[in-house]
Amino acid sequence: MIDKLNNALQFQQQALALRAQRHEVLSGNIANADTPNYKARDFNFAAELKRATASQSGGGLQLATTSHGHLTSNGANGVAPQMQYRAPSQSRMDGNTVEMDIERTHFLDNSLRYQADIQFFDDRITGMRKAMQSER
Repeated sequence: MIDKLNNALQFQQQALALRAQRHEVLSGNIANADTPNYKARDFNFAAELKRATASQSGGGLQLATTSHGHLTSNGANGVAPQMQYRAPSQSRMDGNTVEMDIERTHFLDNSLRYQADIQFFDDRITGMRKAMQSER
């Protein structure tokens, strides 16, 4: 029963974990806006979510294990996103590629989507809880 509940909530868990990772990356970009030669990084959320859900269904990468006692990894926490450097639209003399307007926009967008994902997750749990309750 528990594994069925876990499977039903796996997609939302992975989406939230990836959103949190992206939030950390964007925060790092903003924090290093004045660091010389810092290169802004990000990852393609849709591609990484697709890769994480593919690994969930067994179609993605599997960890090599040398013993039957090793734990298996599933979920977005076990999959590191493929980081990419962002190409600046305007170069700076110090070599830094962080553009604050773009970073703030991505940060705000990711924050709103994170909140929406939490709401979807909460609605899903509420619906499952109602389905499991007996009628009175």
